[in-house]
Amino acid sequence: MLPYPLFLRCAWLGLLAGAVLSAGVDKSQNVLRWAEGRAGCTFSADEDGKYRYGLWTDDLGIVVAVDADEVRQARLRVESLFAIYLSLRYRGKESLPMNPADISLEFVNHYHAVQKAIDPDDFARKLQTKADAFAAQMAHEIERHPEKQSMLQAHENDLTKTREFVQSESLRPMTLQPAHPVETGWILFNTNSKWLGDWKSQEKFLLRISVANRIVEFPFALPPSRGDLILRRR
Repeated sequence: MLPYPLFLRCAWLGLLAGAVLSAGVDKSQNVLRWAEGRAGCTFSADEDGKYRYGLWTDDLGIVVAVDADEVRQARLRVESLFAIYLSLRYRGKESLPMNPADISLEFVNHYHAVQKAIDPDDFARKLQTKADAFAAQMAHEIERHPEKQSMLQAHENDLTKTREFVQSESLRPMTLQPAHPVETGWILFNTNSKWLGDWKSQEKFLLRISVANRIVEFPFALPPSRGDLILRRR
C-alpha cells in the first residue's frame, strides 16, 4: 500500500508592514509566509510525484504544487522552464484581482537571482520565431543530408507542444469573486540565465505571489530537508 500523504500544519509568520528584508518586495504590502509546523498552512507529499504547500486565510487559499523531480526536468525540456502549478480559492464576499505577471521565483542558491513568471503569449511568439529560424537553418542541411529531416521534425514537434502547453495551460490574469471563486493553472519561469549555473544537490527557492495588498511567500527546497520520498502511482 502506498503511504498516505503526510500533512503538516503551519501558521502565519505575521503581517509585516515595516521593513521587509526579502528582495523585490514592496514595503507597502503585507507579507505572509508559509512556515512549517504552524496553523493556517498545509504540506503534502503525494502519490502523483508532487509536493503541495497550502496557505489559507479567511478569504483566500493558495496551494503550490511542484514536482519532486522538477529541478532535473527543467533542464531536459526543449526550453529551460521551471514549472509550478498554482490553485487559488477565494472565500471572500467582494472581488480579488490577481495577475500572474506579479509572481516571481527566487533561486536562493544562485546569488538570490529572481525570475518573473513568463508571459505565455509573448513566450509563445518567441518559440514560433525560434522554430522558423531553426527550419530555415536546417533547410540547406536537409538538401545535402535528407536524413536530417527527422531531426527537424522532432524539434518542431517539441516546440509546437511546448507552445501549445504554455498558451493553453498557463495561469491568466483574473478576478476572483463569489461567482468565480476558483482558478488553477501553471506558472513558468525561464531558467536560462547567466546567474543560474549548475544545480546544487539541494536547491532552495522562494516563490512570491502578489495579491492585492499582500505578498504571499512560499519557501521550499528540492529535495526537502526532511528527505521525503514520493512513490508515484503507476
